[in-house]
Amino acid sequence: MQSGEMKIFAGSTGGAFAEKMCRYIGTHLGDSQVIRFSEGNTYVKAKETVRDKDVYLVQPIGLNPNDEFVEILFWMDAFKRASANAVTAIIPYFSYAKADKKDEPRVSIRARVCAECIELAGADRVVTMDLHSPQIQGFFKKPVDHLFALPVICEYIKSLNLDNMIVVSPDAGFAKQARKYANYLGVSVAIGDKIRKGHDEKAEILEIIGDVKGKTAMIVDDFSLSGRTLVDLAKGLKDRGSSRIFACLSHMLLNEEAVKKIEDSPIELLIGTDSVDNQAFIHSDKIKTISVAPLFAESIIRIHHRQSVSPLFNKVPARVLKESV
Repeated sequence: MQSGEMKIFAGSTGGAFAEKMCRYIGTHLGDSQVIRFSEGNTYVKAKETVRDKDVYLVQPIGLNPNDEFVEILFWMDAFKRASANAVTAIIPYFSYAKADKKDEPRVSIRARVCAECIELAGADRVVTMDLHSPQIQGFFKKPVDHLFALPVICEYIKSLNLDNMIVVSPDAGFAKQARKYANYLGVSVAIGDKIRKGHDEKAEILEIIGDVKGKTAMIVDDFSLSGRTLVDLAKGLKDRGSSRIFACLSHMLLNEEAVKKIEDSPIELLIGTDSVDNQAFIHSDKIKTISVAPLFAESIIRIHHRQSVSPLFNKVPARVLKESV
């Protein structure tokens, strides 16, 4: 399939992110309309022609996952029916990636259902970042470009010039990714021993494996909802002698109550990305947001010109870093 003209559109919660992508690329955002009727129905419309164009639709599945997911389906269908050359779903945060397996009787593998629906609706490609369960790429039959916030976040961490740092994973499940952070930063790793007894978003930190005494602890995780794990781990690190405590998240899903927990905790600074349009923490002095829109913009430039995206997995161009902060 030959490339057509590039055209970027935004869903109802992807506007700010898409605007940043357009500034990086040097284009303007496509004219579109989203209406939610009083009974909950969603209506979408591209208000300009997309015939024979390569369309990129920006919409996270984030704070309102059901509405945002359904909206993506309608957008895919609308663009395909309008004779777009190709349609790519840009999903900075894919909420249902947490539901990747049937780990108890009579439950749905929701990530697989979402993947199949997005493809059936018309997506030719998906671009996303830091999936909670990376294996769900295998639920798609179409290409998936899985980007990582790690190099963007780590370069910002380096700019802080922190001494005697150690990367801390909140649990064994994130330890592999935590080691990647540690390798990038040239430091060691500690691991929290966390147990989750139900589906109530509450987890208990039992122990911390590794020597954190006198060190600057950098907690790393992909997302947090309640902030409880971050705060409990920060308190545990403080009790074990950590001199300073920082944290970073790929996706910022914190609500106002969680933000207050962070502000009242030993965490000096929480670093996160703008993959989700979240207004809960915009006035917090303890939370720093780094934009990954330039990273996504660079990826679709490469996709559009049939170039490899994989170099972005470990190192990003200086221009991306400059426009991220």
